[in-house]
Formats: sequence, structure tokens, C-alpha cells
Amino acid sequence: MELVLATRNPHKLREFEALLAPHRVLLLPDEVELPPETGDTFAENATDKARAAADATGMTAIADDSGIAASALGGRPGVRSARYAGEDASDEENLDKLLREVPEDDRRVAYACALAYAAPDGSVHVVEGRCEGKLAAEPRGNGGFGYDPAFVPVDRDDGRTMAELTPEEKDAISHRGRAARAFLEWLEDGRR
Repeated sequence: MELVLATRNPHKLREFEALLAPHRVLLLPDEVELPPETGDTFAENATDKARAAADATGMTAIADDSGIAASALGGRPGVRSARYAGEDASDEENLDKLLREVPEDDRRVAYACALAYAAPDGSVHVVEGRCEGKLAAEPRGNGGFGYDPAFVPVDRDDGRTMAELTPEEKDAISHRGRAARAFLEWLEDGRR
């Protein structure tokens, strides 16, 4: 199956190409405009983007919205993860702000991902994935992107951040990997 990925993020494209194989993940055409992420939930934002891509291309589309939630901050930054330090903030600026704001006595964080499927006929299906972790004191590692250099997953006992894992190790436990596997299971079950 061919799936248009409703994103301009090259990191997400690479991840989904691997996670959704053997399905073919296609780059969103340049002329397609995506709606702003104004929803209150990851599922709302993912659904809006997937619908926009399906409507614009006439093809089946998928979109994700994902981010990090810190327990000590009441779940923030959540849906504002990509804009936590401001609308045009870099990954490093967002991570620096989170590291400053999360107190030492509660470093619990979780990655969450909603993956939405939208067909040209208007049907939509959303799956979600989650990965629990703790925030490291400082960034480590060169892999991954976003908050990965400070996210230490609880699924591993070696203390490495997501940015220190191999892509295969990360995909096995990440929020995006879990959402992708739930999506593939739904596809294999006949899209019920």
C-alpha cells in the first residue's frame, strides 16, 4: 500500500519508512498545505493533518502528532512540544527549556504518539503509542531528534538516552514504533 505521510519533517519520514515497511511511505507534495496544529490532543492534530493530505492528494494519507509530557509539569509540553520554547524554536532550544523547568525530584516523562490514517473516502482511524522514561540531567548521544538526547526509556536498564540507541533499538520501544505496530496490526486485521 502507498501512504502519503503528512509531514515536512525528514526525520519522521525516515522513521516511518522503516517502521511501516513493506508499505511505501511517500513524501508529501510541496504544494499541499497542512493545517496548523491547534488541537488539544495529539489525535486531533494527527487527524487534521491526515485528512488534509488525503483530501489534497486523493490518496490514503497518514500523519502523526507526538511529543513529550513531563509529570512534574502537569503533562507539558504535550501538544506544544515542537514549539515549547517558541514558534520558531529549534530542537535544542525546546530541550534546554524542558531541562531547566523539570525539577530534580521528579524527572518522569513520557513520549506519546497518535498516528492517524485518512482514506480518500473520508474514513479515519487513529492508533496511539506511548513510551515511559525519565529526563536525563543533560543531553547525551548523536542519534534521534527532538527530546531524544535527554529521554532515558524505562524499557531499557542500561541508562542510555534515545539518542544513544541504534535506530532498531529505538524503534522497538519508541512511542512512534508502538503506534506504527498498532497501525500495521489494524491494517492486517482488515481495517476493522
